[in-house]
Amino acid sequence: MDTYTLAAAERLTTRPARDYQHLSVHPVTPVIGAEVTGIDLSQPLGEDQLAEVREAFLAHHVLVFRDQQLTPADHKRFAGYFGSLRRATRVAGDDRDPEVLDIRADGNSSFVDGNGWHTDGTADAEPSLGSMLYITKPPAIGSGGDTMWANMHVAYEMLSPTMQAFLEGLTAVHDGLIPWQGYQPPPEFVIPKNEHPVVVRHPETGRKLLFVNPGFTSHIVQLSPDESRGLLDLLFKLVATRPVLHCRVRWTPNTLVFWDNRCTQHHAIWDYYPHERYGQRVSINGSRPTA
Repeated sequence: MDTYTLAAAERLTTRPARDYQHLSVHPVTPVIGAEVTGIDLSQPLGEDQLAEVREAFLAHHVLVFRDQQLTPADHKRFAGYFGSLRRATRVAGDDRDPEVLDIRADGNSSFVDGNGWHTDGTADAEPSLGSMLYITKPPAIGSGGDTMWANMHVAYEMLSPTMQAFLEGLTAVHDGLIPWQGYQPPPEFVIPKNEHPVVVRHPETGRKLLFVNPGFTSHIVQLSPDESRGLLDLLFKLVATRPVLHCRVRWTPNTLVFWDNRCTQHHAIWDYYPHERYGQRVSINGSRPTA
């Protein structure tokens, strides 16, 4: 582990532990993720509970709630505490709730959602604040289908000061066509494409982070094609190959995970074919990233 990686990690691991009064928070790693107990998401939350969930969310970026018995209405109520809900585009004749997205893979799937490092929907002008995925049916084999998350604050902080300064003057294009490679989007889908800073500040904490991802980022505007490709590949490799950035969550039945889309990437690992995994995702509207 190099000097910059150690320095970034040490700043997090030396922070004082928070004493929560209305729930329990158990870090998954010192850098990212926490399991939250002592709370029932099928019931409305009191102000004190909600305040502590918000604090844990900003501190750990990924919150894991296990053994939750939730209806879609419960799921949406919990998400609604954090903002208005995103509505998915539905094809003609699909009358399912546009605020609840089915996440399913089985023996008939040719791909799965999120199989590769990415941040949800960064091609949008205003990417989501975060998502809540509620898995009711993990793979029947008893393992597989884990999801990994990466802390993009620490990804930025482990870069050299010279590289940080260089990146802060750049912007990148995020193209919604990238996930569709090899497939034709339905005609009613509007494919977004937007330009965002490469380094942004978290809108609530003000902390800097690296805001590019292989799922949507096509190129850096201020560089030549070869320079852009080389720099993006370096940044993508940083996230994929530095375990210190990561937490890994193993899904058990009726687990909900809430992650901060503004400062994380995630990778849904497809290692359970031909078994089935099923859940539902609700996402929360966000704001435009700012340098």
